Amino acid sequence: MDHSLETRPGLPDALRVLLRDYPREGWEQDPSFHGLVSFWLGMHLHFRDALGLMRGDAEALLDRRLDPASWAPRLARTGGGFVQHLHGHHGIEDDHYFPLLSARDARLARGFDILDADHHALDGHLDAFVRDANAALSALKDEDALRTGAGRLHEGLLRLDRFLDRHLTDEEELIVPVILRDGEAGLR
Repeated sequence: MDHSLETRPGLPDALRVLLRDYPREGWEQDPSFHGLVSFWLGMHLHFRDALGLMRGDAEALLDRRLDPASWAPRLARTGGGFVQHLHGHHGIEDDHYFPLLSARDARLARGFDILDADHHALDGHLDAFVRDANAALSALKDEDALRTGAGRLHEGLLRLDRFLDRHLTDEEELIVPVILRDGEAGLR
């Protein structure tokens, strides 16, 4: 079965086994929610918000509701922080959290392999985002080239948003139940 980020509708049910006992709608009420789980979900919300901001700004630029001189520094600041923080977040997960969490429940090991593969796939999408953003930013003095570049950037942001949301949702549904069940001892 193909579990690639670009094609899967979600994790297989066999990897979502703990989600039945720890459904998403009960996470915030769980005594183990505050701490690592709420921090993790907050980071994910930050990534989603940054993508939404960049997508909205690109739409505003294309609709001429946002001046290019205002748009450019916002994209540079938000986009640079987004890429840097996402790479750092994924590195910590791959090197620290995934091995520890995988060892807690052997049934989920394949899920952590899928999430690790997602990180590699997302690297390609982030590289494309950086190329598209830089191309649009370098075209600020040519309105036609800027519109073309901003349109390409917007299309890429839509794709990146879809793939990143799939990854973050799957990651949350695999990791959060393990931490809620076992606690965060030994993870920090």
